[in-house]
Amino acid sequence: MAGEHTRGGRPLARLLVLAVLHVNFIALGLEPDFMFPLENVTIAQGRDAMFTCVVNNLGGYRVSGDSATARVAWIKADTKAILAIHEHVITNNARLSVTHNDYNTWTLNIRGVKREDRGQYMCQVNTDPMKMQTAFLEVVIPPDIIYEETSGDMMVPEGGSAKLVCKARGFPPPKILWRREDGGDLISRGGPQGKTKVTSLEGDVVNLTKVTRSEMGAYLCIAANGVPPSVSKRIMLHVHFHPLVQVPNQLVGAPSSTDVTLQCHVEASPKAINYWTRENGEMIISNDKYQMSEINSSAYSVQMRLIIKNIHRSDLGGYKCISKNSIGDAEGNIRLYEMELPHHKSRDDDDVDSVKEETNDVHSSLQGSRWEGGPRTQDAGFLGRPPPGAATRSTSHATFLISTLVYVAW
Repeated sequence: MAGEHTRGGRPLARLLVLAVLHVNFIALGLEPDFMFPLENVTIAQGRDAMFTCVVNNLGGYRVSGDSATARVAWIKADTKAILAIHEHVITNNARLSVTHNDYNTWTLNIRGVKREDRGQYMCQVNTDPMKMQTAFLEVVIPPDIIYEETSGDMMVPEGGSAKLVCKARGFPPPKILWRREDGGDLISRGGPQGKTKVTSLEGDVVNLTKVTRSEMGAYLCIAANGVPPSVSKRIMLHVHFHPLVQVPNQLVGAPSSTDVTLQCHVEASPKAINYWTRENGEMIISNDKYQMSEINSSAYSVQMRLIIKNIHRSDLGGYKCISKNSIGDAEGNIRLYEMELPHHKSRDDDDVDSVKEETNDVHSSLQGSRWEGGPRTQDAGFLGRPPPGAATRSTSHATFLISTLVYVAW
């Protein structure tokens, strides 16, 4: 063609077009790739979950045989259900949404995750061949006690058997741990060593045989699976037995006109009616003379107290503490007697008695203490001090009396 520039026998315009196409081919030929792996997600039921997919070189890549660029799609791999393409949700699930930052990041959001949302999720790019990456959504469920399958409060006679059952649901499946509410020991009966005391037991079922009153109380079954919060249920075990009365002091003495306290220890289940009587059967009631009280020391034991004020001779004698429940009754006996206070002499009385004793001793000694030529000095000195074994206490007036007696005797 006239006027057409050529180079190497080819028109220059054609060379320029080929060069542009070649550059475009290089630019558009970069295939998409994932910048980061898709991460697994573990989420508690009811919370929100998200998957983030980062794809590079997606904007200029055109799908083979299609004028449109490549797209990112979200697929539920285990069901092969297409959830969303680009930012458009395909599935009929109002809890799903997709966000795109207009560059290279796509995020799948799942609100209020349910158990059925658990499974494999795929971020896919429709290249040829297709590229994809997957991650797993694990939906965990906090433990929950199944009350219709769990024991309630129960009663067994002492020496009988009890079966405590606790069932729980959740994911992962919860483990059950048993403890005493008061922190006391549990009796393990299933081991090779027979009965052993432990602080806790594991398992859905606890079998108690030959139950004793010490095993009465509240038991806690605690369900936990690593997903907070743990849950528990309180089961009350009542052990029934007839009353038992113990008397610490069966013989009590007190001085007249003083107050005295009588005590009895009672064990009973179910709770007993406790009262006091005189030995003739007369029931005692609280008034200005008598004060009665009970102090609980455990779930099945109490301490009975009876205070008798300003006791006189008519208060002396026998008293009974009586305990009755629906299974039986028991009583304890206490005898109250008058205790006489010892007579304590005053200090002046003691001094007078001592002087009298010393004077008598000196007078007796003087009856046989005369020698010819007058008294001996050592004898006179002896008279001025107590003889061996005598009381060492002396007073000024005692010394005066002794000196006077010596003078008179001579």
